[in-house]
Amino acid sequence: MARHDPLHGTLVTIVGGSGFLGDHVAQALLTRGARVRIASRHPKRAYRLKPLAQLGQIQFIPCDATRRESVDAALAGADAVVNLVGTFAGDVMHTICGSAQNIAEAAASGCTAMVHVSAIGADRDSPAAYARAKAESEEVVRSAFPRATILRPGVLFGEDDRFVQMFAGLISALPVLPVFAPRAQLQPLFVDDAAEAVANSLADPASHAGKIYEIAGPETVTMLQLNRQIAASQNRKRVFLPVPDALSALFAALPGTPMNGDQWTLLKAGNKPSGEYPGMAELGIAPRPLSLFLDRWMTRYRRYGRFNETVAG
Repeated sequence: MARHDPLHGTLVTIVGGSGFLGDHVAQALLTRGARVRIASRHPKRAYRLKPLAQLGQIQFIPCDATRRESVDAALAGADAVVNLVGTFAGDVMHTICGSAQNIAEAAASGCTAMVHVSAIGADRDSPAAYARAKAESEEVVRSAFPRATILRPGVLFGEDDRFVQMFAGLISALPVLPVFAPRAQLQPLFVDDAAEAVANSLADPASHAGKIYEIAGPETVTMLQLNRQIAASQNRKRVFLPVPDALSALFAALPGTPMNGDQWTLLKAGNKPSGEYPGMAELGIAPRPLSLFLDRWMTRYRRYGRFNETVAG
């Protein structure tokens, strides 16, 4: 914990901070000596962070970001705010855009810095409601808090994610697997690198305020390649069947499936930076590739764990 770090001693509220990215953003900020306030509908889900903080360094507060009075309470006395609110369910526009407006307006009353986490693919003309809501949320944030830094991350991966680990579980269990949007190109971003991008943006608002960054990993893979890489790291031979787009769309339209229509639309379009905005290099970060971690993370999915079949036999 470096006392010369610009974030040391500052109070940062993370709205929507009890989820996957929020967990890692909080850790990045705590390491740099910031005081962190987790504001969430379910703040207890972030209690696992308590042992990582010094006495009095972390707070938890219930917050419904769609209600302005709730946001005001969460931001009271804060020096900076990070907005991580996002959803694919329910009234997506109300949740994403309405929350962003409440947070930005409240931040304008007392915060010196704000990071708004949007998404690669944010587009007002997208057929996906999620992408339209993300684009609209950027506009309301810039209107209410022009100094906000907007980060558009790609697909995030980590040892505790719901992306790579979901495929890993399926690949370990099934000999034949369907692959949706097999040719879709992704640049997966390590979640700790995304968290560092948030922290760096807050630490130097003079350089990053008012800018949009598209942040992604250094490697491009297709969905089919990703599945094959995971299988190889598990030392498993699997048959992957590319699914036609029409059948994928039908599957996404069914209730109770792990992928809804918006997620399918975005997946089909791919998940890569447009190249129109600065990225990780301009935030002072060299992103790490998935290949750096995959073999180690897939150990627990192998048939004999850390032992090969010859030794186990």
